[in-house]
Order: sequence, then C-alpha cells, then structure tokens
Amino acid sequence: MVERALSWSFLTNHAQVLLCIAADPGIRLRDIGDAVDITERAAHRIVGELVADGYITRERNGRRNRYTIATELPLPDRVAREHRIGDLLELLAVGRASGA
Repeated sequence: MVERALSWSFLTNHAQVLLCIAADPGIRLRDIGDAVDITERAAHRIVGELVADGYITRERNGRRNRYTIATELPLPDRVAREHRIGDLLELLAVGRASGA
C-alpha cells in the first residue's frame, strides 16, 4: 500500500490534545502544539476549552502546569455518548490513561 498524506484526520485537535496530556500530564503547551501540528496559541485555546468543560483540570506546579483528565466523563459526541473519555484513551492505548 502506498502511503499518502491525507487532508483529514479521524481525531479532532481536541482529542489529539487530550491524548498528548494523557501521555504526559506535565506537557507544555508548546510541545502539545508541536505534536498536534497547531500553534501554541491554538493549543492554549483548546486546553482552556477542555478545562472550562470539565474534561481536564489544571494545577499549577511551580512554573509548569500539571493536568488531570476526568476519565469518567462521556465523550461529547452524539454517536459516542455512551462511551467515556477513559474508554477512548484505553482504546488508543495511551500508557497513562488516568491522567495522573
């Protein structure tokens, strides 16, 4: 099979940011942006939205933030509402699905 660059993604930027946080709860916004291929400003906005909607909490730890994911919350999608955030993280085999 020939690999080609797709113009779309299965996971939204919000989901990709959540996966970055699950893998490293102390990740910097700059590193999230690099991983997701978005600007640091966009990463900041998305993290802010996830915090405002209760999907993650942010705790200041010195000069860095540490994030915790609310794995028990349902996915915010009509088709997948019966699944929890933790289910998505487990399905995608993120090493630290608890976000702790």
